Amino acid sequence: MESDLRLSGWALILGASSGFGEATAIELARRGMDVAGVHLDRRSTMPNVERITAAIRALGRRALFFNVNAADEDKRRQVIEQLLVETQGHAAPRVRVLMHSLAFGTLRPFTGPEGVTKAQIDMTLDVMAHSLVYWTQDLVARGLLGDGSRIFAMTSAGGRRIMPSYGPVSAAKAALESHVRQLAYELSPTGIAANAINAGVTDTPALRKIPGSDRMIEVAQAKNPGHRLTRPDDVARAIAALTAAPAWLTGNVINVDGGEDVTG
Repeated sequence: MESDLRLSGWALILGASSGFGEATAIELARRGMDVAGVHLDRRSTMPNVERITAAIRALGRRALFFNVNAADEDKRRQVIEQLLVETQGHAAPRVRVLMHSLAFGTLRPFTGPEGVTKAQIDMTLDVMAHSLVYWTQDLVARGLLGDGSRIFAMTSAGGRRIMPSYGPVSAAKAALESHVRQLAYELSPTGIAANAINAGVTDTPALRKIPGSDRMIEVAQAKNPGHRLTRPDDVARAIAALTAAPAWLTGNVINVDGGEDVTG
């Protein structure tokens, strides 16, 4: 049963200090995994990071968190070097779960006086999509991902729908899903599975930054067959279950939304 599921190894969560990343970090720790988290927080939000790491350690697991820009090449390699040291002696694969949950991008229209710039589009795509490829490349090259590893990337319905000022992030989500498909294809022979997770509308800090988020919440609550929004812990439990799933389950966009998407 789900409540009895036990896992082992390390989870590396990109975007671990709030929302889906926070919930998944704690859930995987509850299942028996140690957690490395990458996050980018100011001093004012660091108490929440400390609360998360304390919760992981209270479950008897290790918490190794890095307050760095996950899209910075040098910082990425520093984190990986530290992980190599921390996971010495662990059974392969040293990193059982790589979760990409980075929500940092530009919300601007494509046209008009407030139109998005090239630099803003490039940054949004780099952080919210391309960084998954670069982290995977380095983790595979250093032997941290291998047979039994699972890659999860948080996407959204916005990757295929239109919303005001959402164009750059929509493009990033579409690219992210494409990257997942390609990684699934290339890594399948090694026993590594890669899937995108499409959560239903969830009241997170990232959602609140989207223009019109109040209306999105209202519509989702009305049309969801479960008569509520998706919660971060819904996604966290799904990722825990999928971590134990066969590697043959790969290359998908998996809806974790209580049936919200099928209602149109």
